[in-house]
Amino acid sequence: MRKIIIAITGASGSIYARLLLQKLAAIKDQWSDVSVVMTENAKEVWRTELANEDYATQPFTFYSQRDFMAPFASGSGKYDTMIIIPCSMGTLGRIAGGASSDLITRAADVILKERRRLICVVRDTPYNLIHIRNMETITLAGGIICPAAPSFYSLPKTIDEVAATVVDRVLDLAGLDITTFRWGS
Repeated sequence: MRKIIIAITGASGSIYARLLLQKLAAIKDQWSDVSVVMTENAKEVWRTELANEDYATQPFTFYSQRDFMAPFASGSGKYDTMIIIPCSMGTLGRIAGGASSDLITRAADVILKERRRLICVVRDTPYNLIHIRNMETITLAGGIICPAAPSFYSLPKTIDEVAATVVDRVLDLAGLDITTFRWGS
């Protein structure tokens, strides 16, 4: 069974994190553990963008950014996937630089060193050269950069449906079996 880490940073895009957590709760037969780390900035952005604190009601175990005793702070925890959604450029830069200063960057470092799946859902635009080089570094280290760029060929009608095109792509990248729009189907 899959063991998944979800990290939520303070970049704009709380809708993506909310939808991901909801979709993971709906496919609980595909994982044995989902652990969440959420920055204080992420909580503030969530409250601003979604006008609620529903993150506190999610059916997952939440860890503090400073909890280096979390099971996924070590490769022996055997977590196989980490999704950072949304991934701030600051977090991306710290991961690319190998600066494990909190639980998110430590967990990402562990995932990369163990050759497991790291998916960074970057939301900021435009990119400067530093961002691009950090994305290159993470890609060369085995991570996946998945910009939060929605698709429109499924003809989404609501903001949630637009955002779900990104979240469904992330779930596909994570190797989870989901029902979603498939091109050519």
